[in-house]
Amino acid sequence: MKLPPLPDPVRRLLSRLPQYPASAVFAAALTLQVGETLGAVAHPEFAGKLIRLHVSDAGVTLTLRVTARGFAPSGAANPDLTLTATAQDFLALALRREDPDTLFFSRRLVMEGDTELGLLVKNTLDALEFKPSLPTPRDVLRLLRSRLP
Repeated sequence: MKLPPLPDPVRRLLSRLPQYPASAVFAAALTLQVGETLGAVAHPEFAGKLIRLHVSDAGVTLTLRVTARGFAPSGAANPDLTLTATAQDFLALALRREDPDTLFFSRRLVMEGDTELGLLVKNTLDALEFKPSLPTPRDVLRLLRSRLP
């Protein structure tokens, strides 16, 4: 599945939006998909770590903290690990159409920060046996509501 390039006005708009709401939705969707498998209970070495995803062509940045319950959005300034790629490359990784090593060595995936954490995340994702699918909007909203104070 090839994504069309984002038109410049859309990219500029996305890059100006606050990152926290998008991070909250992405954290909820990721928790529903792989939270039990990748959360801090299953992997104590991930506990409290901040992981930032920067979608370079969209100007979107998502920051997540790994918690016992899965993932939570974060507004923290200093992530432990930052992964940068285009939307197309992140989608290819999620759908398992591209290997992270291939993207990394072709400089389409950039990893900054704790490289040991990056390798641990990569190896854990490689070991997962799941079929990528999107959670329903209802499930994402239900999880978001459950986490509101």
